[in-house]
Amino acid sequence: MPSDARLAGQLDPASTVLLTVECQRGVVGPDSALPELAEEARGSGALANVARLVAAAHHAGVQVLHAVAERRPDGRGASRNARLFRAAERLPVRQTTGSPAVRIADPIPVSADDLVVRRFHGLSPIAGTEVDALLRNFGCRTLVVTGVSANVAIPNAVFDAVNLGYTAVVPADAIAGVPADYTPALVRHTLTLVATVTRTDDVLACWREPPGTR
Repeated sequence: MPSDARLAGQLDPASTVLLTVECQRGVVGPDSALPELAEEARGSGALANVARLVAAAHHAGVQVLHAVAERRPDGRGASRNARLFRAAERLPVRQTTGSPAVRIADPIPVSADDLVVRRFHGLSPIAGTEVDALLRNFGCRTLVVTGVSANVAIPNAVFDAVNLGYTAVVPADAIAGVPADYTPALVRHTLTLVATVTRTDDVLACWREPPGTR
């Protein structure tokens, strides 16, 4: 774990952005198209920790971006060049534009200052989206990555952030994937090599978690 001083320096609210990845109802909500992932995100406490981090970011003046994966009802422009995309087309819950499935899931608070970035293709919440330009316009140096899934979108986001020159910070207890033992293996063997891995409480200590959010 990083020293308190080092982490606090990385998490300066003026140059930090918090990114939530696919924390949408159709992915981690009670009517998820991916019930095993939703159960893990909720049962592990990861989703609750994302909510705590977002609330603390609002309190500290840290910009929040919500990255949402969705598709047009007719599927135009959607990726089909991987097994994952073809499987998604057969799911009972579709992440279609304007549907409840693409709304940010409870208990994550959303403020008027938050930005929602929607992607219609690919695996990454950053590559091929507006995220990089927005981060630069915000003067971001550190990107805090949270959400799901540790299997695909989270490592994509971390790698893209590092490749673009940002410092990536990952609260390991605010991400989730399946099976449950995959996430700690990803953190230990991969994310620790490229990101600052920490815990939700350590980030909140830097941002002075608002009372009543536990």
